[in-house]
Amino acid sequence: MTNLKKEIAKQITKATKLKQEEIENYIETPKDIKNGDYAFPCFYLAKELKKAPTQIAEELKQQIEFNSDIIEKIEVIGGYLNFFINKELLTKEVINNILCEKQYINSNIGKEKNIIIDYSGPNIAKPFHIGHLRTTLIGNSLYKVYKYLGYNTTGINHLGDYGTQFGKMIEAYKMWGNEYNLEEEPINKMMDMYVRINALCKEDEKVLANCREDFKLLENGDKYCVDLWNKFKDLSMIEFNRIYDILDIKFDSYNGEAFYADKVQEVVDILERKGKLIESEGAKIVDLEYAGISTPCIIQKTDGSSIYAARDLAAILYRARTYDFDKALYVVAYEQNLHFKQIFEVAKYIVDEKYYKGLKHVSYGMVNLPTGKMSTRLGNVVKIEDLINETISKAKDIITQKNPDLENKEEIAKKVGLGAIIFNTLSTANNKDQIFDWDQALNFQGETGPYIQYTYVRTKSILEKVGYIPKAEEINIQKLSDEYSQNIIKLIYYFEDILVQVTKKDEPSILARYLINLSKNFSIFYNENKIITQEEELQNARIGLTYAVGKILKIGASLLGMQMPDKM
Repeated sequence: MTNLKKEIAKQITKATKLKQEEIENYIETPKDIKNGDYAFPCFYLAKELKKAPTQIAEELKQQIEFNSDIIEKIEVIGGYLNFFINKELLTKEVINNILCEKQYINSNIGKEKNIIIDYSGPNIAKPFHIGHLRTTLIGNSLYKVYKYLGYNTTGINHLGDYGTQFGKMIEAYKMWGNEYNLEEEPINKMMDMYVRINALCKEDEKVLANCREDFKLLENGDKYCVDLWNKFKDLSMIEFNRIYDILDIKFDSYNGEAFYADKVQEVVDILERKGKLIESEGAKIVDLEYAGISTPCIIQKTDGSSIYAARDLAAILYRARTYDFDKALYVVAYEQNLHFKQIFEVAKYIVDEKYYKGLKHVSYGMVNLPTGKMSTRLGNVVKIEDLINETISKAKDIITQKNPDLENKEEIAKKVGLGAIIFNTLSTANNKDQIFDWDQALNFQGETGPYIQYTYVRTKSILEKVGYIPKAEEINIQKLSDEYSQNIIKLIYYFEDILVQVTKKDEPSILARYLINLSKNFSIFYNENKIITQEEELQNARIGLTYAVGKILKIGASLLGMQMPDKM
C-alpha cells in the first residue's frame, strides 16, 4: 500500500530542507476527521524560523507542490498544515489491498532489527496473581505487534527464581515441610509457607539470619538447597504453564534470575577493572550521583552474595551477546523505576553504546484490589486462574441468556471471557494504575472486548447471509463516497500507522482504542446504510467494506492476544 504519510513528508522536506524521517515523525492524524487525513504541526519550526506557527503553515502551503491525484487540498488550521487525501485513491488503496489474502501489512519497518521483550516473570513458589496480569498481557501484545511488523522478536520470561526469598522458602520447608503435601495444590501450600516464614522473620532476627544463610548455601551449590529449589521451580512451572496455555501465550526463553547467577562475577570484574566499583559498609556499589541518581546501585551484599541488580546487569551483557538487540524492553511495574534507572546507567560500563541506548523500561501502573494493595507476603491476592474461571462462567451465563440455542457455548464463552479480561487490561494506558473491579471487568456493554467481538460477529453474519465476498475489480469505489463509508476507509488505511505508533510508544492501548473506534464507526455505517440491497454495485461495495472491517478487527484483536468467535 502506498505510504501517503511518507509522500507528504517528502513534499514538506523539499520546502523546509529538514530530514524526511524527522518530518515523518511529526506528522500526525487529526483527532477530528473534518481537519483532514494528516496534519503537520508547525510549532516544531517556530523556534528555528523565529516565526509564528500559523505564519509558517501559510508559507509552507504556498511552497508545497502537490499532485491532486494524491492530495485534494491543503488547509491551514491554527498552527497546523492539514492534508486532505484524494478519496478515490484512498478507497482504491484500501479495497485493493484488503481483498487480497496476503498479510495486510507489507511494511518492512522491522526488517533486520532485533527486539527482545522481557515480560511476565512470575515468582517461583508464589501464585500467578492479577499483579502479573499487566506485564504478561502488555508484553505479549508488544511481542505480537513487533513480530507482525517484521521485527526479529524474542520473548523472554525472566522468572523470579532466585534471591533471599528462596532462602526463606528453604528455611520454611526445613521447619514445616512435613506439614505440607506439595504434590497437591503446590502453589497454595508454598504460598502458605511463605506467608508464615515472613511473619516469623519479623518477630525473630535469628530466623531471618538463617534464611540469608540458606540463600548463601543455595548460591554455593549446596545439594539439599539446590534440590529443594528445583522442586519448588518444577512444581511452579507446571502451574504457570497451565495459565499460559489458557491465555495462548508462549515464550522463546525462560531464563530467569538463577540462569545469570554464575555470570555475575564477570560484571563485578568489568566494573572493578573500570574503577567504578567501590566499597561501602562492606558492600560493593556503583556511585551514581554524577548521573543525578542519589541512590547507589548495590552490586554485591556485605556477605558476598549477589543482588538482583547484578543479575540484571549480567542478563543485559548476556542478551547483548546472544541476541545483538536493537531494542530491549523491560515490561515491569513503575515501582521499579529507580531500579531500571540504576542498572541502565551502570550498563554503560558493561556493554557497547548500541545496546545501552536500546534499553527501555516499559513501566505500567499497579493493579490493586478495591480494598487496597495486594501482597504475597500477606496472602492478599486474586489469582489469575480464579479471575479467568469466574469471567468465563459469567460470559457463558450472558451468552445463554442472549442466545439459548447457540452451539459450542463453552468454546465461545472462553473466547469472550478471555477477551473481556485482555481488553480490560490493555485498553488502559500503561502509566495509569488500575483498580481491579469485577463488575467493570465483566461489563459486556460499551467499550469492551466483547463489544469488538460482537462487531466482528456481525460482519461474519452479514457475509454468511449474502454468501460471497466480491473481488476488488467488482467494486465500484464511487459507491463508497458517503461519509460513513469514508470514515471506515480512513480508519482501515491508518491501521499500519497505528501499529507503528504502538511500537514507538510501546503502548498497546493505542491499538485497543483504535479497535473500539473502528467498531463504533462500523455500527454507525451499519445503522445508516443498507448493506444488503437490490442494487448490485452498491451491495458489492458495502459487502467488500464489511469484509474489510471484519478482517482488520480480527487481525487487530489477535495482536492484543484476543480470539474472535464466529458467533455469539
